[in-house]
Amino acid sequence: QAQSDLTIAYDNAHLRTPLTGTTSADLSGRNLVGGVYAATAQGPLSLTGTLTLKGQGNPNTVWIFQTNSSLITGSGSVVSLINGAQECNLYWQVLSSATLGSGSTFVGNILALTSIDMQAAVTVHGRALARNGSVTLINDHFTTPTCATAVTPPTTTAPGVGAPAPGAGTPAPGA
Repeated sequence: QAQSDLTIAYDNAHLRTPLTGTTSADLSGRNLVGGVYAATAQGPLSLTGTLTLKGQGNPNTVWIFQTNSSLITGSGSVVSLINGAQECNLYWQVLSSATLGSGSTFVGNILALTSIDMQAAVTVHGRALARNGSVTLINDHFTTPTCATAVTPPTTTAPGVGAPAPGAGTPAPGA
């Protein structure tokens, strides 16, 4: 079942249409809002510094990064989420293999067709899923991606709108 679910998720991410002229191959220094992103000709993606993803106050914002090649992060690279962005809403669709550099902090769900190689001491807030190959780990740390549920404020009824005003219904003394 897990393999079937991975195939469905991979195909769903792969078939999304990227935004026009979305991003350079190296994602470092970029500040991106939600959407579907790919490098030119869906070439390899890399991250050698910090990538910041901005949720713009919307906890339902989704990011999908696509590559018809590889994903490679450098040692110490970071994926940072701000303004309500959530870990569970980030997907990396990789047609080949992914390599995460030592000491990097990575966020999201990697959906790789071939394999995923994690060098030493990588922290992943998400999942690393390979369809046809292996996931290699060296003293790495995973946390389940979190997604806060939306909090609905309690409904209140203003006086005179569906509820009696304070003291209404009780006759005043001497009335």
